[in-house]
Amino acid sequence: MPQPPAQVTAAEISRIAGVTRATVSNWRRRHDDFPAPSGGTDSSPLYDLVDVQKWLGARGHASTADPAEELRTTLRLHPGGGGMTGALLPLALATARRTPEELSALAGLSDAELVARADRAVADLAELVPGAEAVHFAAHVVDVLRALLRCVQDDTSGEAALAVLAERELEDSAASGTYRTPVQLADLVARLVPGPYAQVMDPACGSGSLLSAAARRGATVLYGQDSVPVQAQRSAVSLLLAAPGADITVRTGDSLRADAFGGVTVDAVLCNPPYGDRDWGHDELAYDARWAYGVPPRAESELAWVQHALAHLVPGGHAVLLLPPATASRASGRRVRMELVRSGALRAVVALPPGAAAPFHVGLQIWVLRRPDPAGPAHTSVLFVDTSETAADAGTRTGGTASGTRTGRTPLNWTALTETALTQWSAFAKDPDAYADEPGTARAVPVVDLLDDVVDLSPARHVRASRTDVAPAELAREADEVRRRLVAGAKSLGRAAGYDDWSAAGPAPRVWRTATASDLSRGGALTLLRTAPDSKGSAGAASVTAVLTGLDIARGTAPSGDPSGLRADGAPVIAAGDVLVRAVAGGSGAMARVADDADAGALLGAQVHLFRPDPARLDPWFLAGFLGAEENIASASTGSTVLHVSPGRLRVPLLPLEEQRRYGEAFRRVHTLRTEAARATELAEETARLLVGGLTGGGLVPSAPATAGSGATAESA
Repeated sequence: MPQPPAQVTAAEISRIAGVTRATVSNWRRRHDDFPAPSGGTDSSPLYDLVDVQKWLGARGHASTADPAEELRTTLRLHPGGGGMTGALLPLALATARRTPEELSALAGLSDAELVARADRAVADLAELVPGAEAVHFAAHVVDVLRALLRCVQDDTSGEAALAVLAERELEDSAASGTYRTPVQLADLVARLVPGPYAQVMDPACGSGSLLSAAARRGATVLYGQDSVPVQAQRSAVSLLLAAPGADITVRTGDSLRADAFGGVTVDAVLCNPPYGDRDWGHDELAYDARWAYGVPPRAESELAWVQHALAHLVPGGHAVLLLPPATASRASGRRVRMELVRSGALRAVVALPPGAAAPFHVGLQIWVLRRPDPAGPAHTSVLFVDTSETAADAGTRTGGTASGTRTGRTPLNWTALTETALTQWSAFAKDPDAYADEPGTARAVPVVDLLDDVVDLSPARHVRASRTDVAPAELAREADEVRRRLVAGAKSLGRAAGYDDWSAAGPAPRVWRTATASDLSRGGALTLLRTAPDSKGSAGAASVTAVLTGLDIARGTAPSGDPSGLRADGAPVIAAGDVLVRAVAGGSGAMARVADDADAGALLGAQVHLFRPDPARLDPWFLAGFLGAEENIASASTGSTVLHVSPGRLRVPLLPLEEQRRYGEAFRRVHTLRTEAARATELAEETARLLVGGLTGGGLVPSAPATAGSGATAESA
């Protein structure tokens, strides 16, 4: 069956050609021979990719795309290119293991020699990558092989090639169920296992995020299994690149129906299993030996994964699973939950806010379990932690306060969330009997109190503090202090909003010559820096207290990242005056900012680009304003699900320094307006939460009227 022709949008054409979308619009209007739309709608037309490439090639634009974009385009052009992921993943691993000299030698081979060498390289990985033994390349795919080779030459870590290969078959999808666990969440899950551990398993490993996090924690024996073959392949490739010294075994198959590691026990099991799966094998597995805590009901596949994980633990070993909140309260799972609690297997439940992981509209939960050890102590309580409030932005760079509510547009404060979960769990795990509850955040509940008719394990049910728990005088002082900061914040916002030093440019928008950041870098006007990936699994930059992340730029917060995942020799140190741009486009918040004294000395995060301008030639705020502009970011971004910003393709107007400074001052004032507005919003939400909670909880009462009235009170009535 013939493949349908590949089609691209105007935005994709701009990325392929390395120009802005406005330039593409001009081409469409000014050139009669520009390809006509072959699909889409009038407002969002689609163009035949082959025709577009021919048109661009005739004008010398086709070669301006970066190697990752070239690989992406080549796969789209090639018949069946989207289905080649399983064959190309092991080849990406084999290529990334080569030295730069070896890669150059491969690039010089003839087509036939390159295809033969690719076959041999993948065959050598048959024991390491599932399905590699069945891979054979035909002569007509040599263009794809060369595009992959160029991509790895450009990024020798192999990450860029893996990202491109993942886009078609491995992108987050409700249909396929292939969701990546965010790095911050994967690290939290791995850190919830007490003490060091060497052997770890993930029976639904996906792309390998949890196993990679375990490797960063020191695990040296990694077992993974996934029912989606290409996911198992990607997991194996990613782990072999990220942890080359570990003993890695990844298999393809359904872990519940066809466990590839029967009889294997490990120190820890980490898992983000499929949710809501009614076809998990309930009937054929009804008498399975793993169901030591009761046969999971048909609608409770999550409780099957919980018991599968416990079955693979050594006595005293821990399992940490990411589960939907319904698992904690559905009536059908009550009996299994009761046995997990009664036996002491369930040790803690941590509630996450919506947005922590897919599906992003649901607040997922982390369950921490321990396989009972007959020789160990009996457990008489379970810890419940609710991070929904601490995960909200803990404050802005201008001194904001924590908010009790979090909108879907507000980025998670992963630093605060992680600290809350780990602090409470560590104190509880060290000595459950001596653990002191933290009202509203964490509480250790006796087992006997959980074994009721519903066995509801939802943290909010157990830790939610009433305002009646706080002394009225203390509550009034807290509310007054937050209200005072709100008034001060509103005044600051008013001053920032008073900036009006601007005017219309004239009858038409201003037009200027521009240069790319790469051009400016070659001319010495700025230096482009990026953190090198920690592909060696080093111990990290422990002596540095903070890392500036993309979320810090979006939120306007001080550096808050964890330095343990970075190589000290691979991460630039930020200096005041550096321009920082998020490496991934999308979401709310600023895309760029200028580093100040609070940022100076922090390490550059992995998802941030650093532009260090020559102050005699470029004004930092002028540079930040134009680099972070929406149109500029869109034109310099590549990818489908995740848009990665190519820093060298961002464009900057060529203006005299004095004029740059005028623009820079305007951009600085706009940045101040944005941060003051965010701060005022946080304070308003916090003030409202305290007042409503105090009034409804009885700790606060409305003030009496200034003059005595004769109306009866509700109480007297």
